[in-house]
Amino acid sequence: MNKLQLLTLAGSLAVAAPALAQQTTEKVDQTAIAKIKDEGMNRSKVMETAFYLTDVCGPRLAGSDGLKRAYDWTKNRLTQDGLANAKLEPWGEFGRGWDIEKSYVAMTAPYYHTMIGAPKAWTPSTSGTVKKQVVYVKATTEAELDKYKGQLRDKIVVLEVATPPKEGFEPDAKRYTDEELSKMAAATVTPAAPRPAPDADRMATMRARMALRTKMSDMLMSEGAAAVLSTRGGSQGTFFTSNGAPYAADAKPVLPEIEMSPEDQLRIIRLVEAGIPVEVEMETKTRFQSQDLKGYNVIAEIPGTDKKLKSEIVMLGGHLDSWHAATGATDNAAGCAVMMEAVRILKASNLKPRRTIRIALWSAEEEGLFGSRGYVKNHFADPVNMKLLPEHEKLSAYFNLDNGGGKIRGIYQQSNEAVAPIFTAWLTPFADLGATTVTARNTGGTDHLSFDAVGLPGFQFIQDPLDYGTRTHHTNQDTYDRLIPEDLKQASVVVASFVYHAAMRDQKLPRKPLPTATAKAQ
Repeated sequence: MNKLQLLTLAGSLAVAAPALAQQTTEKVDQTAIAKIKDEGMNRSKVMETAFYLTDVCGPRLAGSDGLKRAYDWTKNRLTQDGLANAKLEPWGEFGRGWDIEKSYVAMTAPYYHTMIGAPKAWTPSTSGTVKKQVVYVKATTEAELDKYKGQLRDKIVVLEVATPPKEGFEPDAKRYTDEELSKMAAATVTPAAPRPAPDADRMATMRARMALRTKMSDMLMSEGAAAVLSTRGGSQGTFFTSNGAPYAADAKPVLPEIEMSPEDQLRIIRLVEAGIPVEVEMETKTRFQSQDLKGYNVIAEIPGTDKKLKSEIVMLGGHLDSWHAATGATDNAAGCAVMMEAVRILKASNLKPRRTIRIALWSAEEEGLFGSRGYVKNHFADPVNMKLLPEHEKLSAYFNLDNGGGKIRGIYQQSNEAVAPIFTAWLTPFADLGATTVTARNTGGTDHLSFDAVGLPGFQFIQDPLDYGTRTHHTNQDTYDRLIPEDLKQASVVVASFVYHAAMRDQKLPRKPLPTATAKAQ
């Protein structure tokens, strides 16, 4: 055991000190772990799965053809791997699907330059190829915006770059250091502090900015502008992507809009501000789908073998949907590939879980955790009223993976102190693979929160960040090439072991007290 492993394990034990007696009796099946490691490290199919989810299925925006391809492929693959009851399960109504059929943008005057960009999600097509003069619109108030009236008809509008790229002197990718993991392991659970009142000035600024953007969109439409070029930031040819219109079937019309690399947009702005006319040629062809407005999750199972426990469930999952400017490799084909590999490993190793293991690949996570929230509401409880359904009692735990392609370094307790000694015991056999840390810290932003919201044990693993936050998350660079095979193999065996041991325990995992009803929609 190296220095990192000693430090992180010591920190984890300190966190779990009140329950050391329980830790020493927690069962760890070393024979099963040896089988899991052998299958997962020596005969892995995780990169093959990641290839199909990214390069073959393509971008997987909620409601898109790419997501439908992923639905079909994952359902069939899980069946081929020996899982039972594989199906598409509707969780509720989502809205319109949307796909890109063509996208092109270039500066044609004062000289030709092909530019980097993609249509914003749920924006309409241009009227064929358009070649127009550019107008730069920069406004922080309604009065400033009004100055552009009468100047925008039949023009391509370029918006301000709010976050210009800066020269970076730190590497894009990183792994957690010994010190960082030790601090995470040493963290303690503290009572939740009262939520501070919102900063009135900040909230007012945000509301004013949103109101101005809405007014700007309305004005561009009414003035007869041809299209919009915008950016949410990025650097070195990377741009962040998002939606430019609602996915609701009754959404009001907007202009065609391309989200671009900041460097290309800033070149246009500098030329315009210097008084040099700029012309842009562009075409977007997008397609809406409104025949089926439902959202779906992919579900499959390894049935339990214990006649008393097989009705209980251990779940694992990740979100299958992505944004559209790339193929969603780190967000979140990686998580789905790892979870699919974990259940494949269990089947290939001929392990017989006592409880049923259920994998769920969620949709519409990017728009608000809709797939997992819908599933939890349909099966377990609605956080609005906290009326528990019969299945609520049957779930032991849910394990999630959705923080990029980095290997697992441990797990977040999610304020559940009683699981610390259990997770510490389960991680001990993976110290040689760098997974050692149990932290009392919470983490958010992904599908385990849907379970936690109704008092069910829901957990997200700690992962090395790599370049997730700097280069790939919601960008045009989120591609298969960003995945590291050894990291995904390691993550697969850790997840497989956690899920298997949760399915084999005599008792379900401990729970926190039930939360109170929210009395409002999540």
